[in-house]
Amino acid sequence: MTPTARAYWLVEPGSGEIRSADLPDPGHGEVLVRTLVSGVSRGTESLVFRGGVPESQYDVMRAPFQEGELPGPVKYGYLNVGVVESGPTDLVGRTVFCLYPHQTAYVVPVEAVTAVPDGVPARRAVLAGTVETAVNALWDARPLLGDQVAVVGAGMVGLCVARLLSGYPGVTVTVVDTEPTRAEAAEALGACFARPHDAPRDLDLVIHASGTSAGLQLSLDLLAADGVVTDLSWYGDTPVELSLGGRFHSARLGIRASQVGEVARARRGRRTPADRMALALRLLEDPAFDALLTGESAFAELPEVMGKLASGSIPALCHTIAYPGPGEAG
Repeated sequence: MTPTARAYWLVEPGSGEIRSADLPDPGHGEVLVRTLVSGVSRGTESLVFRGGVPESQYDVMRAPFQEGELPGPVKYGYLNVGVVESGPTDLVGRTVFCLYPHQTAYVVPVEAVTAVPDGVPARRAVLAGTVETAVNALWDARPLLGDQVAVVGAGMVGLCVARLLSGYPGVTVTVVDTEPTRAEAAEALGACFARPHDAPRDLDLVIHASGTSAGLQLSLDLLAADGVVTDLSWYGDTPVELSLGGRFHSARLGIRASQVGEVARARRGRRTPADRMALALRLLEDPAFDALLTGESAFAELPEVMGKLASGSIPALCHTIAYPGPGEAG
């Protein structure tokens, strides 16, 4: 039994630290999890680190096991993979995924963890939250056989969407990004790659995940008439400017927001969030997703690493955090 743990806290925008955390004894229906690896959701967590979440969205943006309040001090994060050390016998020793912040160990209700399939390595399993977002996006977007599709924004979410789309029969998917170094990851995930000026047009479907006004405008520009952009981006407190005086009106274009907080309407009556998460973990049996795992640091380095990720000096897709084993310092 581990009486205390260590957790990463954002003290205030731009500054984080490691703090001690008391662990309760797990009660009936609870598990004690020792973290193996966590992942930094670079887009959202960088926004939180910079203090870019609007005050009106503090409650909306709460992480499932967040402590403290935005903009800080706050314990924030939601890509955590660990091993169950205490709890129901069928879970003890199992690797599980949980939407928990960056912490060396924690106690949560059994229903908060999802068993990781044997064919999914722990480090790849941190992508479960992102693949879950991609699953929800495609339930919202409803691609059809043979569609010509673009994903604008080659970050974690956009590339996960592209990988899932690449498995649809007859679908051609192009990832569009201003950063040419993302071409290798896009191609490893089964998609074509294009810079904005080379992107195909007159498309059946566009999914936007760049988090920028320019990306959303480009998404509209790439659509065929009557098309709809499915927008996964979270803009925080950044104003979004679009030019809607041209073909947006004449071509009857649309924008649909997709957000993982609820199951997409198309499946809300038939799938629970637990079903969606279990599906995401099964999809991660695909080793192609390893192309998204671009760097790793030790847990003790997280306060410094988070700042570098937020500034872009570490140009990661998914940066993972490795945790010390039992009895190890770090």
